[in-house]
Amino acid sequence: MKITRVDMDNLRTVELDVRNGAVEDYRLDVYVTKRVPGYSRTLVQKLIKDGHVTVNGKAQRPSYEITVGDHIVVNVPKLIEPQMVPEDIPLDVVYEDDYLLAINKSPRFVVHPAAGHWEGTLVNALLHHCGVLAETDDIYRPGIVHRLDKDTSGVILAAKTIKAHGALTDQFENRTIEKEYRAIVWGETRFDSDVIDAPMGRDPHDREKMAVRKNGKPATTFYKALERFDGFTYVACFPKTGRTHQIRVHLAHIGHPIVADSTYGGKDAVFARDLCGEIEAPSEGSEPLICRQALHAFRICFTHPVGGSPLECSAPLPEDMESTLAALRKWKARTRGTEAR
Repeated sequence: MKITRVDMDNLRTVELDVRNGAVEDYRLDVYVTKRVPGYSRTLVQKLIKDGHVTVNGKAQRPSYEITVGDHIVVNVPKLIEPQMVPEDIPLDVVYEDDYLLAINKSPRFVVHPAAGHWEGTLVNALLHHCGVLAETDDIYRPGIVHRLDKDTSGVILAAKTIKAHGALTDQFENRTIEKEYRAIVWGETRFDSDVIDAPMGRDPHDREKMAVRKNGKPATTFYKALERFDGFTYVACFPKTGRTHQIRVHLAHIGHPIVADSTYGGKDAVFARDLCGEIEAPSEGSEPLICRQALHAFRICFTHPVGGSPLECSAPLPEDMESTLAALRKWKARTRGTEAR
């Protein structure tokens, strides 16, 4: 859902004529959502139920199946966009100068405002820390050059100036930036290193997820096993493209989903008892070792957007991943394989 606040005292009328025979299978709420950008399906359903949408002069249910020739009238309210507010939120600054900064983002830290998270985001914290950030096409993403999922920790860059933002964006688009992630995955990878070259697109069964798809966009990830355990592997991942959820989808695709990834790996947490059994489990074993995907943006290498010098920024593993690795070394250790560096 993209919109949370509307002004029902300020309505405008939108008239839609159904002319394309291919849309005959669409429900009314789906069709209106597609034809009126910026209004979520949830909001459209409410408008329909409240009588602000008519079909051929009559009120209909959201599930009404439209047909060619239908004339739809929608009274849409004015959208009230939340304002960006600087917030005094502590930041773990890895690098900073007059043009950019690199932050070690903690888990559960949303990068930019969106529905359900208008406050307490990394952008809110950056605005307080920097005072001003480079403007972008999206007013809710000032300074943001790339993003990390809410539950992915690690290094993320932000630009203070428009020039720096443009130069960094070009590097991402031209794939000249090198990114290294660390992940703990289920199962023991067959190879010590390999390339996953599998195109990706939206999951046809769940629009909130991504999936490997034959006609998707090119996506390539190189991985290397750093440490092997009984039933787990600690890996380094080097994405060559930047598709949404790429590493998570690619590792799941080869049969090694990331530990505690509820979206692509099934189980949403790992406990000490999962590794050692109920009998050996420590007294504090009721608390999970990790309850978010075990994925960390470990290192990023790029060219300074103004000076042109090479820069490398890295962030140590967060406590939950370190604790999980420590538990694996204690209860799931193996003698073969490579060791973590």
